[in-house]
Amino acid sequence: MNNTNKNRRLLYLGISVIVLLIFLRFGLYFLKSDGFSGLSMLLPILILCFTLFALCTSAFFAAWVYQDCKKRGEDPVLWAIVVFIATPFLGLLIYFLRRSEIKTICPDCGHRISVNAKYCEECGTYIEKEDNSVMVKQGTHHLTLIAAGVVSMALMIVCLTGFIASVAVGNAVNTDAASNERVWNLGTISMNYNAYLDDIWKLDFRNASEGFVKEQDMAIADADAQLLHADISCGKVPDGATLVLWLV
Repeated sequence: MNNTNKNRRLLYLGISVIVLLIFLRFGLYFLKSDGFSGLSMLLPILILCFTLFALCTSAFFAAWVYQDCKKRGEDPVLWAIVVFIATPFLGLLIYFLRRSEIKTICPDCGHRISVNAKYCEECGTYIEKEDNSVMVKQGTHHLTLIAAGVVSMALMIVCLTGFIASVAVGNAVNTDAASNERVWNLGTISMNYNAYLDDIWKLDFRNASEGFVKEQDMAIADADAQLLHADISCGKVPDGATLVLWLV
């Protein structure tokens, strides 16, 4: 009993760590990309919900497999982990292909035997059919876990469909650098230094990938008296690469 509770706590702990890492990944991505500039908040929300519902789907079906394995004398923790990691679709397929029949206990030697067995394969004891009450209980167990898994899967599909539809329409992502709206950063830079002090903005980086956009808002109080000066230089420009400055 103690081992079962310990294994269950480890499984719950592993699921919690995975969820925490997903939230951490979104947080780091938010900081790395200057927030979600140029990207409708609907898209990351849909992706986050899709990920959470996918985890819930795997967790609910893994919990059902855990209970089913206990009923059949299999290793519940091992199969629950397999179903959770391999996703419910592949994990359940593997489990049902490998799933063993329900077994009962031999009254003499305690060996696990098939509910249909007439004799114990370990000690040869004759098994009375009327004592084999397990055969009566063949219905699906833990229907709540199955229902919760199906609902989570449906919500996961809805979020994924909404994400695909939003991206297909094209209004959720702005990649036009000349736009008056915020622009979504499609690229990345490496070894960058960014500072803004005394109305002077400095950006220094080793290299940038295609599609990288860096935005800076500068407020000019008096357009007649103030000037905007940009000093741009490149140490090494690859063939075919361009660096464009848009003043909007």
